[in-house]
Amino acid sequence: MKALLKRLLAFACMYLLQTAAFAQYPFWNDIQAFKVSDSLNMPEPNSILLIGSSTFTKWTDVQDYFPNQVMLNRAFGGSTLPDVIRYADDIIFPYHPKQILIYCGENDFVTSDTITAETVADRAIQLFRLIRRKLPTIDIAYVSIKPSPSRQALWPKMVAANALIKNYFNLQVHAVFIDVYAQLLTPDGQPRPELFVADMLHMNKTGYGILQKAIAPYLIP
Repeated sequence: MKALLKRLLAFACMYLLQTAAFAQYPFWNDIQAFKVSDSLNMPEPNSILLIGSSTFTKWTDVQDYFPNQVMLNRAFGGSTLPDVIRYADDIIFPYHPKQILIYCGENDFVTSDTITAETVADRAIQLFRLIRRKLPTIDIAYVSIKPSPSRQALWPKMVAANALIKNYFNLQVHAVFIDVYAQLLTPDGQPRPELFVADMLHMNKTGYGILQKAIAPYLIP
């Protein structure tokens, strides 16, 4: 009996130590919240899965924009492409979606001045290949990095990254690059603050309306 108690105690200690270690990863709590939600009500397969950063996270009523589709949002705010790659086994593959929409890369540029357009494009390609290895025929759509007014100094890098990612996706099968960048600017390339909330980073309903119209033609039935 004592030996059994010792083994149980050792197991409990190991579990707590592992949990504490993993909890040091960024966004660990966000991922655990998804898992709790899934344990209560596991989403049905064949949804359209949204992954990436807060542009998708804050699209909380995305289902209303696409009433004829089943939308599943597993984006987590503040994430970069390496974060999405790290948690791919938690936020992508358990759901068996029929299509994946990605919005990510914008936050990568603010993590360090050394992050280049090539860095972000390479990360996007890495994520694409990771998904493709496990889901070889799934449709993957990458929504272009948007021109947030609060990050105007980074726009040249974002334009360059969008171009590199677009060039790659255009060569792939079951893949599409959805370019919304210009649609969120004035005809002469200036910011459109009326599409954003007060922080000039996240979009309001009008902004999401533009996103909806850009994405809708590419959703598979």
